[in-house]
Amino acid sequence: MKLYDMKQAPNPRRLRMFLAEKGIEIETVQVDIPSGENLSDEFKAINPRGLLPTLVLDDGTAIDESVAISRYFEQLHPEPNLMGTDAKSMALIESAERHMEFDGLLSVAEAFRNSNPVFANRATQGTDGVQAIEALVERGRNGTARFFASLDATLGSSRYVAGDIFSIADITAFCVVDFAKWTGMRLGDEHPNAQRWYAEVAARPSAQA
Repeated sequence: MKLYDMKQAPNPRRLRMFLAEKGIEIETVQVDIPSGENLSDEFKAINPRGLLPTLVLDDGTAIDESVAISRYFEQLHPEPNLMGTDAKSMALIESAERHMEFDGLLSVAEAFRNSNPVFANRATQGTDGVQAIEALVERGRNGTARFFASLDATLGSSRYVAGDIFSIADITAFCVVDFAKWTGMRLGDEHPNAQRWYAEVAARPSAQA
């Protein structure tokens, strides 16, 4: 199998961290998003949506979306468990992970893509010809600030995002916090719980993936 990746992008990084936690190594091909390589005919023959990460199985099946690919590997390699072990824990982890995506990742992406000249005509991922909207930058930044506050509140009552066990929800949240730095937004002194959690996750070897 082969993984199409981009080292700097947050969604591929989420998957790399997940794989690192599992100790899984895969042949990787780097695809450059800023130059539009993901929108080339060559890559779209692999994934018509032009999205990263994309995993191509040995039988030629292509799977995109970091969580979907993570689910695939969770089934093949259930330990260490990162997505829950029973109906309740699986639901709680998935709920928390979705909150990290919708409240955090989408807000940061909105601020980033609508303010970066490289994406002036590619304001949504995997597309060309979608114009950036300057007013959405402020909305994205406001959403990011709310996400930081919500994350801090969550971590005031638990060690990790979905409870007391490290999970895929922490991976997503960690990558969102780092992605936010690209827009000039960082956790501050008003987020002590999130700061504690961030330092703990940053110390894990997978954080370097």
